[in-house]
Amino acid sequence: MTNTVPLDAPARLDPGSVKRLFPSSAGLTLDEHLAHYGPLPRGGPAVIDAVDRAGLRGRGGAGFPTAVKLRAVASRRRRSIVVANGTEGEPASGKDKALLVYAPHLVLDGATVAAETVGAREIILCVERNRPATLAAVTAAVAERRARGLERITVRVEVAPDRYVAGEESALVHWLNGGEAKPTFVPPRPFEKGVAARPTLVDNVETLSHLGLIARFGPDWYRAVGTDADPGTTLLTIGGAVGRPGVYEVAAGSSLRAALETAGADLSGIQALLVGGYFGTWIPVNQIDALTLGADSLRSAGASLGCGIVVALPTDACGLAESARVARWLDGENAGQCGPCVNGLGALATTMDTLVQGGWGADAARQRVPVLLDLIRGRGACRHPDGAVRFVQSTVQVFSAEIAYHAHHGHCGAAVGLLPTPAPGAWR
Repeated sequence: MTNTVPLDAPARLDPGSVKRLFPSSAGLTLDEHLAHYGPLPRGGPAVIDAVDRAGLRGRGGAGFPTAVKLRAVASRRRRSIVVANGTEGEPASGKDKALLVYAPHLVLDGATVAAETVGAREIILCVERNRPATLAAVTAAVAERRARGLERITVRVEVAPDRYVAGEESALVHWLNGGEAKPTFVPPRPFEKGVAARPTLVDNVETLSHLGLIARFGPDWYRAVGTDADPGTTLLTIGGAVGRPGVYEVAAGSSLRAALETAGADLSGIQALLVGGYFGTWIPVNQIDALTLGADSLRSAGASLGCGIVVALPTDACGLAESARVARWLDGENAGQCGPCVNGLGALATTMDTLVQGGWGADAARQRVPVLLDLIRGRGACRHPDGAVRFVQSTVQVFSAEIAYHAHHGHCGAAVGLLPTPAPGAWR
C-alpha cells in the first residue's frame, strides 16, 4: 500500500452519499475494502489541515475538534501512541460496536493515518469486554493486514472493562497503564502524558473512521454532505418506540423528525425523546419539528447529540420511572473518587425513587431535587456527576406532570425496562 492518493484526489465514493462508513455488506475482506474505498494515503501535517478544514469533531460524546487533538499530540515531538476507543460503555448506544463489526478496516485506516500524523509507532484498539463478535471482527482484520504486510503501524487489541466511565480518556489511559478504569485528575492530560507516559491521542473509533475518509478524499468531499456548521455524516443509534431500531448513518444537521421516520417511528405513539444517552436530555415530542441533528439546533433545546443516541419513549411508558432507574444505575457506575459521586448521586437517586413512589414524601423530594443538583454540579473530579445532573434536570422539567401525578396518586404502575441498565462489571 503506497502513498499514491493525494488529499485532493477524485472521490471513489459518491461525495453526496450518506453511506460512507457502512459498506453494503458486513465484514469486507481487505481486498474488498480497498476496492470500495481505494488505497490509503500516508499521514502527515497535511492531514491535520484537511481535518481542520473538514470541520471534523469527535464522535465519542464531547464533540471536541479533532484537528486540535492531532496538533496537540504532534506538537510534543516525542514518540507517541494512538488509542482507538471502541469501548462504548453507554448502554443505549450500539454505533461503535456496529462499526467495528461492519467496517473494522475503516477504523484501522483512520487509526493508521492518525498515528503517522502524530508520530506514533503503536496503535492500541480498545473494545468492550463481553462483546465476542466485536473482538472477533477486529482481531481478524488486524491479522489480515499483518499477514499481507500492510500493517504500517503496529496494532494491538485490548479488551477493556465494561464500566460506564471506563471509556473516558483518562480512565482508559489509567487502565492501560495497569490501574483501574477510573478517571484521573488532570492535568496532565493524555496528550501530555498518557500510555507509558508518552503523548497519547485518544479518539473514538467513529471519529477515526471519518479521519480515514478525509485523508483519502479531502475536506471538500467530506463537506458535500451535512451543513456548513455540521459537516459530514454521523452514526445514530435509534431505539425505543420505533419500528426499525438500529444504527443509522445520517447527514449531520438533518431533520430529527426525518431520522426518526427513517427508523419507522410513529410520532403519534411517542411522548418524548432521550437525546444523547444517559448524560443527555429529554425533549418533548412536540419540539422535534424545530430541531435538527446539529450542535446549535440541539443546544437551543438544552441538548446535544453526545455519542449519537436517540431513544423514543412511547406514550404508555412512564418517563419518570424510567429516569429514576437510570439515575440509580448512574450512581452505581460512579468511580467512588469524590464526594459529588459518592454522596451526591446516591442522594439524587434516592430522591428520584421517592418521586416515583409518590405519597407523603413526594413534595419534600420535589423541593430537594434542585438543591441536590446545585450541590453536585461542577464539583466532581470528572464529568460523571455533571452528566447525571443534566439527565435528571431534564427529567424533572419534561416530566413535571408525571411527578405531580405520582405525588397525588402514587406509582402509576407503568412497566419499566425500556432504558437498559446492565449489571456493573469490574474496574480491571
